[in-house]
Amino acid sequence: MSEQSSGIRYETLTPAHFEGVVTLGNFVHGDNYLTEESLRQMYDKSFHDGINASWVALDNDKVVGFRLTYAHSQWQPDKWCSPDEWTVPADKVCYFKCNTVSPDRQGLGIGSEMLRRSIASASRQGALAGLAHIWLASPGNSAFKYFSKNGGTLIKKHPDKWRYEAIHEGYDCPVCEGICDCEGAEMLLTFS
Repeated sequence: MSEQSSGIRYETLTPAHFEGVVTLGNFVHGDNYLTEESLRQMYDKSFHDGINASWVALDNDKVVGFRLTYAHSQWQPDKWCSPDEWTVPADKVCYFKCNTVSPDRQGLGIGSEMLRRSIASASRQGALAGLAHIWLASPGNSAFKYFSKNGGTLIKKHPDKWRYEAIHEGYDCPVCEGICDCEGAEMLLTFS
C-alpha cells in the first residue's frame, strides 16, 4: 500500500525497504540498534490477518522515516510492561516498537503521520490500543513530547530499559558512555 502526502510517500514496510530502515535506525539510535535479521523478525510481527501495521516514509526512494509496529497478536508483555494498569485487555494492545525520522526531516509531521497510519492498520487488525516504551533521553525529550501530543499517556517509568541490549546485543546508545542506563517511559495510546 502506498500514498503520497507533502512530497513524502508513505508505504507499508516491505523487505525492499530493509536496507534504508537499518541505515537510518542505526544512524539515529546508535550502532547495532537494527540489523537485517532483527528487522526481519520485527517485520514478521507486523502482520495479523494479512494486514501490515509497519510503515515507511520515502522521499523519492530514500527512507526518511519508519514506524515499526507489532500486531496485537504478535507480541507478549514482558517485565517492562504493566498490563494491570492498562485500560484495555492486554491481548488487544499492539506494540509500537520504534518510530524514527531522519534528523533533517523532523518537525514536519512525518512521525505523526506514520503513527496515524499504524493506528489505522492496527485497528483493522483488531487492536484497541498501542503500547510504546519511549526513550526519555531523546534530545529535548522530543520522543515523550511527540507521543504525548498524539494521545499517549504515561503508565510507568522504567530505569535501565535498554541495558540488556547494550551488554548482550552490542547496542551502542548515542547518549551513554559504555553501558546504557537510559530510562524508558511505558506509555499507552488508546484508539478512539
